[in-house]
Amino acid sequence: MTAELSRSGQAAALTISELNAVVKELVEGSLPALWVQGEISDLARPRSGHLYFGLTDGECQVRACVWRSFAERLTLELHDGLSVLCYGQVTVYPPRGTYQLDVRRIEPIGIGAKELALQKLKQKLAAEGLFASERKRPLPGFPQRIGLVTSPTGAALHDFLEVTRRRWQAAHVIVIPTRVQGENAPEEIARAIRIANQVDPPLDVLVIARGGGSIDDLSAFNTEVVVRAVADTDMPSVSAVGHEIDVTLCDLAADQRALTPSEAAERVFPAGDELRRQVKDLVERGYQAIIRAIGQRQQRLDSLLSRPLLERPTEILLWEHRRRLEDLQRRAATAWQTQNNQHRHRLQQLAAGLTVLNPLQVLRRGYSMTHCLDANGKPIEPPLTEASQVVVGSRLETQLAQGKLWSVVIPRTEMEE
Repeated sequence: MTAELSRSGQAAALTISELNAVVKELVEGSLPALWVQGEISDLARPRSGHLYFGLTDGECQVRACVWRSFAERLTLELHDGLSVLCYGQVTVYPPRGTYQLDVRRIEPIGIGAKELALQKLKQKLAAEGLFASERKRPLPGFPQRIGLVTSPTGAALHDFLEVTRRRWQAAHVIVIPTRVQGENAPEEIARAIRIANQVDPPLDVLVIARGGGSIDDLSAFNTEVVVRAVADTDMPSVSAVGHEIDVTLCDLAADQRALTPSEAAERVFPAGDELRRQVKDLVERGYQAIIRAIGQRQQRLDSLLSRPLLERPTEILLWEHRRRLEDLQRRAATAWQTQNNQHRHRLQQLAAGLTVLNPLQVLRRGYSMTHCLDANGKPIEPPLTEASQVVVGSRLETQLAQGKLWSVVIPRTEMEE
């Protein structure tokens, strides 16, 4: 850049704004994003949510900034004296004529940087008591309304619903969809959990589920925002993230941890067949207890009648004990009948609930369910709910209460002809 001369022969002066604008263009236009190594100093956390600090190598220092959008997802606990690697863009702030490093990625220096950051976050949350056993709540015995936070396209949803249908068809599962990995997944998962707390009427149990994957795939469930959302749930929670060997911070914050989404359904729902067996066993045990009580009293009566001193007053004693025995038999029979009726009524209620939830019952009332067919003739999920979901030539399969119908979509003009 060459300076222009004024009329007096001196170089034309730049204003401060012009000078800083030139510096900004030169610096930001010539320096690409880069890695910088240094030690954090003078760390500041203002209300804005941004993080400001200095990076120093012992001799020189440069100011750095972590904007709130990235700071909220940061799993590494920053503090003065921490040696870090920062990746970002050098920018100039014209109003002050200063430059800084806008940090987009930050890692502690050394082997196992991610593990170290995770451990620091784990220690921080544990110190607050978010993983304490005293916080754990028991699951209800017979839940009716279940919230499921998971991906609507993942295998976790299918596995959970499959086990639910097999064990407890009276349950009402409310799926709250969310992404389970990616840059915005932590905020979406936390928002889905907060939505679950607002469902009316309230849910009985909340399940957070995701299939297996690498450590990076599960990283959303190791974030502070998700852990705090799980710890703040109003209802008991079950975390079923990853496989058996995967233990996330979300697992530690939940009231119970399941090894897989399928096991989560087994933990939440009782087995219908097992429940019926238990009721039948209770009825039988009650009946046997009554029979034993009658037998014991009959033995006592027989023992009294066998005593020589009671030969003459036998008739009086016999009459009295017979009266008591008849009274006991009558009361026992009434108690047994009452208990049997109660268990039968409970079984009828459970059977009615299972029948109402059977999708075939809906079809028997004249409704049907229609799917588009793919190129191989297989139904495409989910069922059709709008005419706009098909085009002319689409092949359809309609499920009735008894049998199926197959059809092809044709133009309306052909129908009018």
